[in-house]
Amino acid sequence: MMGLEKTTRMNYLFDFYQELLTPKQRSYMMLYYLDDHSLGEIAEEYDITRQAVYDNIRRTEAMLEEYERKLQLFEKFQKRQQLVSSFEKQPFTEERIQQFLGELKEWD
Repeated sequence: MMGLEKTTRMNYLFDFYQELLTPKQRSYMMLYYLDDHSLGEIAEEYDITRQAVYDNIRRTEAMLEEYERKLQLFEKFQKRQQLVSSFEKQPFTEERIQQFLGELKEWD
């Protein structure tokens, strides 16, 4: 996973799981991914090395991926978005509504 795709994924995972992170982890992730600060800028702000910031961000990314692997909140969100999008493209019939509800129930 490269560049924008990784950034987008991390932003979503952060949105879903940020409350499970420590305040320092949240701060580093917000500065790096949401505010687009460099490792050097974050290191300067916290008076630590770039390597320490890098290591913390990588560990936090791994934690977010592990939370997603276990809880699948982002995956379920994506499935719901796809289902709603496909549902909106076709006429509403009783059969389509029942199919839609059935698919939603399967995920939980």
